[in-house]
Amino acid sequence: MKNLLEIKSLNTYYGESHILRDVDLNVQTGEMVCLIGRNGVGKTTLLKSLIGLLRQKKGDIYLIGENINRKAPHQRARKGMAYVPQGREIIPYLSVEENLMLGMESLPGGLSKNKKIDPFIYDLFPILKDFLQRKGGDLSGGQQQQLAIARALLGKPKLLLLDEPTEGIQPNIVLDIENAINQIIKDTGIGVLLVEQHLHFVRQANRYYAMQRGGIVASGNTSELSQAVIDKFLSV
Repeated sequence: MKNLLEIKSLNTYYGESHILRDVDLNVQTGEMVCLIGRNGVGKTTLLKSLIGLLRQKKGDIYLIGENINRKAPHQRARKGMAYVPQGREIIPYLSVEENLMLGMESLPGGLSKNKKIDPFIYDLFPILKDFLQRKGGDLSGGQQQQLAIARALLGKPKLLLLDEPTEGIQPNIVLDIENAINQIIKDTGIGVLLVEQHLHFVRQANRYYAMQRGGIVASGNTSELSQAVIDKFLSV
């Protein structure tokens, strides 16, 4: 496997507040990496820094071997990075089909050359096919999350960033999302960087990084995730 994403000594600020402190992290082709930690330690800030919504003050971000420090979010998306934010941010007044179509804007030629939704999305999330003409805002929280992930996948990313995809979602939908992510990794070999508190989903990942006070303080294989680490970084 090779590194899809490599982060070196990343430092990010909110105004004068120093949030990320010398973060080193990597995600390889075909693996899921989980970022864990209590609320407020910088996990979402890290994802926003990676996609370019926040600009780091120091450090480097490499995507497929290229330094992307100066690239705008849409340029990072076209290079192969997709982001599903906490809260999903689907467009409520657009239909499910229209929301899905937006995911193809990052493909070569954008929507002018990509007008057909790849049916693999319906294999992953069958409910979306039944609700294509329903407004995004009329879906349940779990259905909106499936829509948000499907929209990101339609851009055919090489790296998928997911910010707490199971938050506030019923258990059966959590399992559907877990299965879909595992299937897309198996089928396409993409890498996934996941922020998650749901222990069962955390254990689906190959590796974990634990954050505290804006820095990485522990890491390893999830198969070796100890109860002490779980209690320290996952307990509410």
